[in-house]
Amino acid sequence: MTSTRITGGSGIRARRIALAALAALAAVVGVSALSGFHTQLREIDPTGPDAASEVSTAATVGIRTFTPPSGLEVHADLEYGTREDGTLLTLDICTPAADVEWGARPAVVAIHGGSWARGDKANADWRNVCLWLASEGFVAASVNYRLVPDVRFPAALDDVALAVEWLRAPEQVERFGLDPARIGAFGGSAGGNLAALLGATGEGALDSGSRVAAVAELSGPVGLTAVELAADGASTWLHGIVADYLDCEPGAALEACPQSSDASPTSRLDPTDPPVFIGHAEQEVVPLGQSTRFATALAAAGVPVELAVVPGDLHSIGILDEALRARVAAFLRAHLG
Repeated sequence: MTSTRITGGSGIRARRIALAALAALAAVVGVSALSGFHTQLREIDPTGPDAASEVSTAATVGIRTFTPPSGLEVHADLEYGTREDGTLLTLDICTPAADVEWGARPAVVAIHGGSWARGDKANADWRNVCLWLASEGFVAASVNYRLVPDVRFPAALDDVALAVEWLRAPEQVERFGLDPARIGAFGGSAGGNLAALLGATGEGALDSGSRVAAVAELSGPVGLTAVELAADGASTWLHGIVADYLDCEPGAALEACPQSSDASPTSRLDPTDPPVFIGHAEQEVVPLGQSTRFATALAAAGVPVELAVVPGDLHSIGILDEALRARVAAFLRAHLG
């Protein structure tokens, strides 16, 4: 891993060194934690086309209007798990300025978008999300997870849940001075779906395992059944990426695909779930009905919810301008303490 100030680089060289060290260790010891894997360890490549942000415009909008203050620190490319398919899972940790006394800090797992098929924790937009959360006093963990077509649902959900468990482990609690009882999730677009699923998975106490104590999601496609997509007038494009993510046939055939319900947070809600903030633009690529229906379902389940609908057609963290950042930060502080 690499640890840098806010100007920190990609950490690719450090990851290659780490992989080489792991390979050497396996050769010398013969039996190690990696010996059960029958494929070579490989990373989710942040240098290829998958690195693109889900914010397709080149304009300075949303999170791009944030300028990080000095003193924030980035710990790049920390390994939080290895999967049986050989994928090495990594995340970046962004921490508040060291000279500010925060006490035990709440943490937020940040989950990038990209149709569950592309995107990266450290592209310019999501690095800015990580730094913004750190500037608000949170320990931010910007997470990479496995992508379509290499995996299908629920692999990405399993990965981000593992990241929460890793963050809650005593080693990370001590290293980053965080409070394991106060971990939240923030996601945009496909990452909004995963953040919402994190919040709706499991029941009971929110301070153990992969449970989170607050969720903020922007533009998440959260109703993935054929009925919900049809009711919202979802585009052929949205039907297609949902079908690819679920490994199902698009269109009405989704209704015969049990994953479509399992991957929809509304099917998992119960009153013990954490509070949820939902942000959505009026006329964006993911229909507004996805978020309004989700807000209604949360309220009906007795889960506190705040819905912010903004004008225009920007998507995900493209709507995360100064005003919305203030609302999201206030929500997270209110529920993470």
